[in-house]
Amino acid sequence: MDTDQHLPDPREGLPGLLDRFVGPGATSAELALQFLLPVVAAGAAVAYGAYAVGSWSALQYVVCALLAFDIVGGIITNATSSGKRWYHRAGQGFPQHFGFVMLHLGHLTITSWLFLTLDLLWLVIAGMYLLIAALAIIFSPLYLQRPVALVMYAGSVLLPVYVLASPQGMEWFLPLFFLKILVAHLPREEAYRPDREVIDPATD
Repeated sequence: MDTDQHLPDPREGLPGLLDRFVGPGATSAELALQFLLPVVAAGAAVAYGAYAVGSWSALQYVVCALLAFDIVGGIITNATSSGKRWYHRAGQGFPQHFGFVMLHLGHLTITSWLFLTLDLLWLVIAGMYLLIAALAIIFSPLYLQRPVALVMYAGSVLLPVYVLASPQGMEWFLPLFFLKILVAHLPREEAYRPDREVIDPATD
């Protein structure tokens, strides 16, 4: 197992769209993880919601499935070596990473609206914590990003335990939501590649 920060160019056509989502050079194992497990997560989230609540609207079930698929898929995609290499490539700086964080305020808003009857205090506290934690990670020196990310994630785990209400049937949402952004996406890490993979920059 070795590290390789060399980034292949995205392919042409439809495969190139996939490359821009999961990272060029993604292995079959990485692809299997990030597309199969989210399907399982979506099904499990809907089944749990039906068991724990049982009175959701059709829209709530659909959104629950989409959030579970997106968040679990995002945890895996952003944590893969191919994803890390792609999302932390040259040119990806503060605007791109903080923009990614800001985009996910929409997840919090939708969850508060559909599952907490638009609890504005919940939304403000969760949103502010997200932004503060993200800034702490982004502006940390590279060698401190991982421990800072884990500390900020530990704080986020305590939020639904001691501060914020957990949406019934969606208790998994905040812990996995913060895991995706604070731990999987933001810290820059080495891109470890399979031993059999040989990349020659001169032929790329």
